[in-house]
Amino acid sequence: MTLIDDIRSRLGELEPNSIEIQDDSALHAGHAGNGGGGHFTVTIVSSHFYGKSHIIRHRSIYQALADLIPQKIHALSIRAMTPDESKPN
Repeated sequence: MTLIDDIRSRLGELEPNSIEIQDDSALHAGHAGNGGGGHFTVTIVSSHFYGKSHIIRHRSIYQALADLIPQKIHALSIRAMTPDESKPN
């Protein structure tokens, strides 16, 4: 299983309608302070986010991935939306 597969599996507990995971590690090669973990961008749409602040949404994602940080995941950019928020205007 790849790290992206592992991230996707762990975030499955949030029952996402959609999830995109992008590995941005190559853009940060040689980045100061990086102990070897990768850089990722996660865009996730889930009804679990209804009524929750952005901080609580991010916490739920970090909690699911906690043991991967910082050894396997050095940096994580998160875009967490409800299904309604993900619809184009």
